[in-house]
Amino acid sequence: MSLLKLDKIIGFVAYSGTGKTTLLEKIIPILTSRGFKIAVIKHTHHQFDIDKPGKDSYRLRKSGACQIVMGSSKRSVMIKENTQQQDEPNLEVLVNQLDLEELDFILVEGFKHEAFNKIELHRNIMNKTFLYQDDPNIFAIILDKESKISSQCNLPQLDINNEYEIAEFLINRISNS
Repeated sequence: MSLLKLDKIIGFVAYSGTGKTTLLEKIIPILTSRGFKIAVIKHTHHQFDIDKPGKDSYRLRKSGACQIVMGSSKRSVMIKENTQQQDEPNLEVLVNQLDLEELDFILVEGFKHEAFNKIELHRNIMNKTFLYQDDPNIFAIILDKESKISSQCNLPQLDINNEYEIAEFLINRISNS
């Protein structure tokens, strides 16, 4: 069975600028206050650094180390250089890097073209089409009050401005799986 079929993996998909990160910032504290352990996987098309020039990790990576693990009593991190030109990593590769036994939820931002459980975010002001019509993996829609959705749509619809409702919906989904 594919790891992406796990019910604890829930994606949040939308067009850029819709507010996926902002919404996750509001939902995660609600879930963690209820005792849930959360991991987040975020897709990015941009080159990024998590360490800064002058810091030991940066200096060691720039000196040629292709993997660096740093740890303290508070957190640990692994920096891995993709040394060969490669395609964007798929979601399953990234999920495999997590300690699944320790987690209640894996919230995913992006990866909208992969097949796994997803919730669509939609804002009318973005003037974009709905994604659920072309993606059978979308099981709910979070939208603003201005969004007009087809009466044919039978997916649960949640208020983008009510993070407590959304968190409760996620908890119920995990509890019933």
